[in-house]
Amino acid sequence: MLHVTATPIGNLGDLSPRALEAFKCASLIACEDTRRTWALLSHFGIPRPEMISYRQGNEERVAEKVLSAVRAGGEVVLCSDGGYPGISDPGYRLIRSAVKEGVAFDVIPGASAVNVALLLSGLSTSSFTFRGFPPRGPGALRNWFSEDADKEHTLIMFESPYRVGATLQAAFDVLGDREAAVCIELTKMHERVSRGYLSDLAAQFNDAKVKGEVAIVIAGANPKFMRGAEKNHE
Repeated sequence: MLHVTATPIGNLGDLSPRALEAFKCASLIACEDTRRTWALLSHFGIPRPEMISYRQGNEERVAEKVLSAVRAGGEVVLCSDGGYPGISDPGYRLIRSAVKEGVAFDVIPGASAVNVALLLSGLSTSSFTFRGFPPRGPGALRNWFSEDADKEHTLIMFESPYRVGATLQAAFDVLGDREAAVCIELTKMHERVSRGYLSDLAAQFNDAKVKGEVAIVIAGANPKFMRGAEKNHE
């Protein structure tokens, strides 16, 4: 069996009992960074099994070895450095190959920065869209936001700590002054959430030095989430 396994995004206490058991029983672990995964296993006192790096650039080559190990009766764990493999991390191609070739696999749930950021934002959870990482170019970034400008779902994205201010400014320029939240280092010791309107957050993070992983959550196209909505409803 191939076990697609979520790992902690920060707090190691979030590793589920099922994930822990899968790691203990694994004959092979395919992971994004063997050093990071070995540190996780060491924390829980799990002896090191065979490990192989599965990352962007070697996915096709490694996928066949992984699937061959499952066909031979092995218990194989696929994981990333944090969260779910395949969600803005390597994993999709291997999972797709398993489906096409009829190789048995399951998904072991766990922590996800997407859901944690959404709930911490305080914005609507009735419908939301996760967009992954935004494009880098200014024009491409504006077009990227334009695709959702008239949609009411909450937007969730990951961003480099070096581009937070520019991304917030582009969002404000295209989407208007909506409520948003910037979530930094989720579940870790220095977790921080900044909530407010896009114009204020863009100014706050314009020259700010951000350290750690970042998730940005932006309200959908609903007047109640726009600046001035309180006055309009009086």
